[in-house]
This record gives sequence, C-alpha cells and structure tokens, in this order.
Amino acid sequence: MFSGIDEVDWASMEHAYGPADDVPELLRGLASADPAEREAALDGMYGAVHHQGDVYACTLACIPFLFELVVDPGVQDRGGVVELLTSIGGFDLDEDDEAEIDEDEIEGAANYAMAAAAVTAGAGVFFELIADEDPGVRLAAPLALATLHRHPVRVLALLRERLPVEPDEEVRLALVEAAGRVALRHRPLAERVGQWLGLLASRADSPGLRLAALAQLARCSPDGLPGDVVPVVSGLLRQMRSVPEESGDRGDRGEHAPPGGIAAREDDEPEPGPDTTPDAEPVDPEPVAPAETGRGEHVATPTLVGQLRSLSAQENAGRGAPWAADLLRTLHVGLDDRVGDRTALLADQLRSPDRRQRIDAVRMSGGLIRAWRGPYEELVALVGDQLSDPEPRLAEAASHVLEELFGLAAPAADALAARLAADPGSWVKTWASGPPGLCSPVKALARLGDARAVPALAAALELPQVAHDVGFAVGHLGATARPLAGALRRRLAEVELDEGAYDRASPLLAGLTALRAGEAAPEVLRVLRGAPEYRGEWLRTAALRALGSFGPAAREAVPELRALVRRPGTASATEAAEALWAVSGDADAVLPVLIEGLRSGQVHDRRAAAVALGALGPRAAVVAPRLRGLLAHEELWLRVDAAIALWEVSGRTRETVAALLTAWEQNRHVRVRVAECLARMGPVPEGSAAAHVLRSELVSVRRHNAMDGGYGSHDIHEDEKLLALCRQALRGTGKGSTS
Repeated sequence: MFSGIDEVDWASMEHAYGPADDVPELLRGLASADPAEREAALDGMYGAVHHQGDVYACTLACIPFLFELVVDPGVQDRGGVVELLTSIGGFDLDEDDEAEIDEDEIEGAANYAMAAAAVTAGAGVFFELIADEDPGVRLAAPLALATLHRHPVRVLALLRERLPVEPDEEVRLALVEAAGRVALRHRPLAERVGQWLGLLASRADSPGLRLAALAQLARCSPDGLPGDVVPVVSGLLRQMRSVPEESGDRGDRGEHAPPGGIAAREDDEPEPGPDTTPDAEPVDPEPVAPAETGRGEHVATPTLVGQLRSLSAQENAGRGAPWAADLLRTLHVGLDDRVGDRTALLADQLRSPDRRQRIDAVRMSGGLIRAWRGPYEELVALVGDQLSDPEPRLAEAASHVLEELFGLAAPAADALAARLAADPGSWVKTWASGPPGLCSPVKALARLGDARAVPALAAALELPQVAHDVGFAVGHLGATARPLAGALRRRLAEVELDEGAYDRASPLLAGLTALRAGEAAPEVLRVLRGAPEYRGEWLRTAALRALGSFGPAAREAVPELRALVRRPGTASATEAAEALWAVSGDADAVLPVLIEGLRSGQVHDRRAAAVALGALGPRAAVVAPRLRGLLAHEELWLRVDAAIALWEVSGRTRETVAALLTAWEQNRHVRVRVAECLARMGPVPEGSAAAHVLRSELVSVRRHNAMDGGYGSHDIHEDEKLLALCRQALRGTGKGSTS
C-alpha cells in the first residue's frame, strides 16, 4: 500500500496550516490498527488537507492513496475515507460560479475541477463497496455513487437492486437518500425516482424506510407527496416510537421491522434524488460494540472528529432510531413553503411523549419561523410548554428559540415568566471568560416588553459585574423598565474610567439611553469627559447618544457639546452636533459641522452626517443640492440615507421614493430602512409603484432576510418590523404623502 508516496514532493505543497510534509503521516494514520490514530488522522485530513472544503495541490495528490485505502478490506473505518473522497470530489462548479471567479480564485477553481475529475474517474470502485462486509462502508458508498458516478441510471438500478437484500436499516435509508441525490443532480430522472419513492412511501415494510422515502420525495418530486402527508408522517412516528428499543441497534431491525423493501421492477426504474443538506447527511453510529453493528469501534479522542462523534453519541444515547430527526429535517426542507403542513407536523411532534422528538421539533420550529412567515401562535405556545419539562436540554432549546422570536413569543409569555419564577438563580449566566449575560428566558420576556422581566434585570444590576446585554433588554422594555433608572445611574457613577471602562459602561449607557433618563446627565458627562484612550471613541459615542436621547433635560452638557463640535470633519464632531441639536435645538451651531461631515472621505461619517441633517428637517434645506448629488453615489446605504434626508429637509418625495424603491430591489437588507421612511411619508397612493412593492412584500411567504446556511439573532424581529411598516405605509398614518 502507498506505493510511491515517498516520491511525491509533499514539502513543496501547502495545506491550510503550512507545508504539506505531514500528509504522508496522516495517510498512513488512516490505515492504522489504532482507532485513536485513525480518528486523529481523519481529523487532520479535514482540518488541514481538506480544510472547510478547500482543495489544495496536496489534496489532489492524496486522491490515489485514498482510493487504495477504501478498496483494502484490511483497513478499518473505510467508510470515513469514502465520505472524505465524496467531499473532495463532489464540488459542483456551475456556470454562475465560473462567471464570478476572479484571478485570485482561478487556481482554487482549477483544483476543484481536477479533484472532481480524479475522484469521478475512480468512482467505479464504489459499485463494489455497496455490498462490502463493513456496514460503515455500505453506509457511505451509496451517496458516493450518487454524487460522483457518471452513469446515474446504472447507479439507480444498483440502489434498487440492493435495497431488498440490505440487512442494515440505516444503510437502507442511505440507499433511499442516494436515489434522492441522483434525482436532484439529474432532473430528467426525477419523475422515475419519484414513482419509486412513492411506492416505498406507501408499501415499504418499516416505518423508517417509508419516512425516508417521503423525505426524499419531498425533495425531488414534491407533487408526488400524499395529500394527507401530515397524518401519514405522524402515524409513522408513532409506529417508530412503539418499536421496543432493545429489538435492534440503530435501525429497528428484527421481527418488528424485517429487512427488505420493494423490489425494483423493469417498468418502474428509479431515478435521481435531491442534494443532501448537512442536516440530512447520514450520521455516524453511536459507540456500540462492533459485535452488534459490524462497524469499527470508535474511541473518544481530543480531535474535532472525535468530539463530534462523542456529542453525537450523547445526543443519540438510548434512541432506537436516532436518524429519524435527520429524515424529518430533510422532509421539512422538501416541504419548503408549505408552512401550514410544516406547522401542523411540528405541532404533532411537540405533543409527542418522546422528549428527544420534542427537542428535535423545538429546533426545527426555530428554523421554520426564522425562514418563513405564518400564523405560529399554536406552535409557539407548544414550544413554551417545553420550558417546564425536567429535561434540561429540552427546556434550554425552547428558551433559545423563544429568545429569537421577540413579539412572536407572546403565546409563551406566561410560560417564560413561570420559568423565571421557578429558578431565580439562573437569571444571569456567567462564563469562564467574558462578561456575564442574561439567560434566554429573561431576554425573551424583556423583548416582549413584559414587566415580569424587570426583577431579573434589577438583580443583574446588583451583581459585581453587570451583564453585557442589560441595556438592550431595558431598551425593549421601554417605560416599563423606568424603575431601573436609579440603579443604572448609580452603577454608571461607580465605573472606573480605565481601559475596561467601555465594557463596564456601555450596557449602562444603553439602558439610560433607552429610558431617556435625563437625570443621569451628570454621570454621563463624567464618562464623556474622562473616556480613556483605549476604546475611548466608542465610549464617547455611547455617551453622546445618551445625552442626545435626554434632549433638553441634558442642558448642562451644552458647553461640552459645543466644544466637541469645534472639530468639524470628525466622527465625534458629527455625533456631538447631533446631540447638541437634540439638547439645544441650535441649528446655526450644528449645520456647518454636519455640512462638513458630508465631505468626509469615510462613507460611515457621511452617512452619519446625512442622518443628522435629516433630523434638522427644513432648517437644513440649504443642503438639499448636496444630498441630491449623493443619490448617484456608488455606496447603496449612503444613497438611501441621503434620499431620506433629502425628503426630510425639502419635503419633496418624488426623487426620494424613486431612489428608495431602486435600493429596495438592489438590496433586501435596506428594506426596513426604506419602509420606515415610506411609513412616515404615508399614505402611499393606491396603484403607485411604492404600493405595488409594499403589497408584494406583504404577500411573500419567505422572510426578506432569510439566508441559506446562516441567520442573525434579530432576523425574525427585523422581518416582522418590516411587515408592520409596510402595513402602516399603506394605511397612511404618516405625516406626509408620497404623491
């Protein structure tokens, strides 16, 4: 094995962490008899040689040796190597990707293409591995074939041929998943695959296999789903729960779910299937005795792969069918915008007696609400019910989901309050490093504006170190949190103005700003005057915003603010001018400073100046030509801020609305800012371009800021705010007109 490995000039190549001269050791480690060494080697391959999916020259050089490993029956844990090859060779570079490649990415793109060609050229070996004695190899081989082999019809025929004779339930699920992968990659085959999956969904001999077929059907041929998909899936889940866990290992095997499936027929040949998302990937088996599973024994190692296996084992301990969550996630992805069906299915899962199923349902509920708009009152109430469950993972998962919902968490308000009352000691979380933070139920309740969160915030303000997010919580509570003003003021007066001042003072300043607590002006002025050099600019900005929020109540700060505005062209001068206007209303003093700010070389400073000029309204009408000139600026956010300021200082809407609607189409993330302005202008005339845009947004089921593969903690809040603003603009409760 590894003939010629020492003849490769590994030292001349690099991987993610430097010279690749350690790659031969990693490859040999994959063939080691020591499970820990194999685990560490696989972690090294993913961590350095195939770092975050990248393909380097050394990755390409590894491919022949990885193929040697997977065909050698003496090597253990070959399934992991098959998965590694699938990942290395499975990157698709479509025409859109090719058009966007710049000069710096040409070499990387070429490496992806060469890796795909090299692995695809050797993909025939996976045909032999589909019946390998090692279940771990058989588990990985179907997806490898579906992803890499050039002849999908042959692959599908083999998948169907293998299904009736495969004894391992989890491998059978992988065969079905692979069919779905083929269907998505080769769309002409989707109809045939859908027909086969439909047969499996209705006739297969195990509920797990039927659920797998429904999940893949949803991905590649959703029109083939039964009309009563929710009760069908709910019934399958009940059947799976009724199977005694001791009847088999990871797949309900034995008399309760005999091996085998629907045999392939010549007139019913299957076709391709959906691409698998990370959530739908087959998971590695939990650590159980090789005698039970036929897979290699996995050991706990300090590597990333080892940690992931350990976490998976903890999560799945005691489960009869730990893969059910993956199947349900795949099904939800396939159901896509069928929010009603997905909500009903999750509601049924949240009523399950199986706590693990409820944990999965809570997490999937968060994903659904995060991406799609809909009526979620019942679902949210059911998530709230989980807060009282004694299983800490379930209550914790529910808390995190509710924290993201802001106003949508209202049906769970009482459950959140009960959770806080039951465990006052958990109101603030402390960490080994970094400042303490409020627990999820406190934040969720505060974001609802519920006064029952106030005692927790009061307690947080008495701790030696104030929680970093107290100020944000106060901001959501508004006037309800007014009793906290005294404590915020007192703690701000105690802050030492050293290098740690920003971290200690910023949450207090944020809270005072939200409460517009003008009585705290002396304490805020102390911070403004004594801000240290380290993060001093950030601290001064926070103090100036607080003073501005106080308005005339902060008159004693006027001399300090006038001194700061005498340095025009700086960010602090613009911020001071904005505060001075709010406190004194002296337009003559601040206008020259803000005009100078529009000339700044920094886009951020120009945006700040435009926003501040807009706040002056008609008193800043003289800057209208300058703002109009910014409507053609290359920076979209500056164009938006300038357009809004132009309307505020001139009262003319035509130019502003045109610029805002253009920005709306160009970047979805500016929509809240645009809608805020349209709502203030309102009413939007019926039949206008603005009305069409707003109504189109309101009928969209997809959240405007939903992202594939990521999300922000305030995404739901921002989207719900956008919807409210669109309705307000159409109702016409603003102060002007867009006509």
